Amino acid sequence: MKPLVFQSDFGLVDGAVSAMYGVAYSVNPELRMHDLTHDITPYSIWEASYRLIQTISYWPDGTVFVSVVDPGVGSDRRSIVVKTKSGKYIVTPDNGTLTHVLRLDGIVEARQIDETVNRLPNSGESYTFYGRDVYAYTGARLASGVISFEEVGPEQDVHSLEMLPITEPTLDGAAVCGTIDVLDVRFGSLWTNIPCSLFLQTGAKFGDRLSITIQNDTRTVYRNIILFARSFADVYVGEALAYTNSLDCMAIAINQGSFARAYNIGTGNSWKIRIEPFKGF
Repeated sequence: MKPLVFQSDFGLVDGAVSAMYGVAYSVNPELRMHDLTHDITPYSIWEASYRLIQTISYWPDGTVFVSVVDPGVGSDRRSIVVKTKSGKYIVTPDNGTLTHVLRLDGIVEARQIDETVNRLPNSGESYTFYGRDVYAYTGARLASGVISFEEVGPEQDVHSLEMLPITEPTLDGAAVCGTIDVLDVRFGSLWTNIPCSLFLQTGAKFGDRLSITIQNDTRTVYRNIILFARSFADVYVGEALAYTNSLDCMAIAINQGSFARAYNIGTGNSWKIRIEPFKGF
């Protein structure tokens, strides 16, 4: 019996998540089920991809994740289960949800779900709730040992999986350049794709001042000098800071405030950030 972890953009205001739980319990009432989140921004495949890589490394081998952010539900996109290099399984539509997992963890095998076997009985006429009828059902069967990974369905070429475009971080002289991948939603911090190890090649140290420039495409949204801090306690309330987040990447925040809300900043490849040690005026 392995943990079964759910992620979706369904929210908790109706019965969708409860229905997935019910299907899983019908497979095995002793399953151990958990929620990663059900507050993914509706239709945001990018955010679903990021939340998976933020989480999966902390779960034991064999954990089964069911991720349902599926704006193409009912189309010809594949329903798949993958096995990651770190030994986790992810049940999801093949729509780019696995982008960060493939890039930062690795996927060793993929299988397309055989819906003639791995589909909730008597649900064959429904094409709008794969989270319940296919993904929760298959995930529960896999987590409880009713089926093996090989019994999910036919093997697929890992290189055929749908991937979202990624902009790689770069070192540009004394500066590092990257993108704002995602927000620390509740607190409004900006999480970049710049590894701390790459940033440190600029020679910056804790306590140094950094020059920060944020652009949306070619429009400059923010430019200022802020502190490179170990933690929020190193700056005054309301003061901005740069720090290393829980994924060992660079992040920007306001102590006890929302940086994203203060400057109306979003996420994705169009949101570019440049960080460099401040040499003085």
